Amino acid sequence: MEHPRRREGVKGKLYLAPVTIKSASAFVGEHHRHNKPPQGALFALGAGYGENMVGVAIVGRPVSRHRQDGLTAEVTRCCVIDSAPKNTCSFLYGAAWRACRALGWQKLITYTLQSESGASLRGSGWRIIAQTTGANPANWQSRIGRDHQDVTAHPKFVWEQTI
Repeated sequence: MEHPRRREGVKGKLYLAPVTIKSASAFVGEHHRHNKPPQGALFALGAGYGENMVGVAIVGRPVSRHRQDGLTAEVTRCCVIDSAPKNTCSFLYGAAWRACRALGWQKLITYTLQSESGASLRGSGWRIIAQTTGANPANWQSRIGRDHQDVTAHPKFVWEQTI
């Protein structure tokens, strides 16, 4: 996905790029390894490198109703292309947290598969607060129109960033 505006003077350097939720969802649909785009969002962030969009982060309300306390947001997707600079995920997670703090959120969470290293989260100051065992696929399809994703059955880590 090409960045909509050419950025002069940032050649070889990551920068935050404005992105709509719709285009960030399209980016996730095209590039994410194991997840579909989320159903909704509060806002999205883009990471540009040269003239190209190399990653996006989508932030929404927590998926788990137990974490919806009015003070917590969730990075529901973080997706970067294979050729993105090494620290792009950390860059996006850090930017998402700064944006959330500026908007008044007190906590930001996200989930990773336990098989993923989590280095990008640790690198931007996040900490693990819980583990999940993975959802039963039968329970996942409890609502009309909700598609099962294989990744829901995998155990995950819950990560948190707080004030």
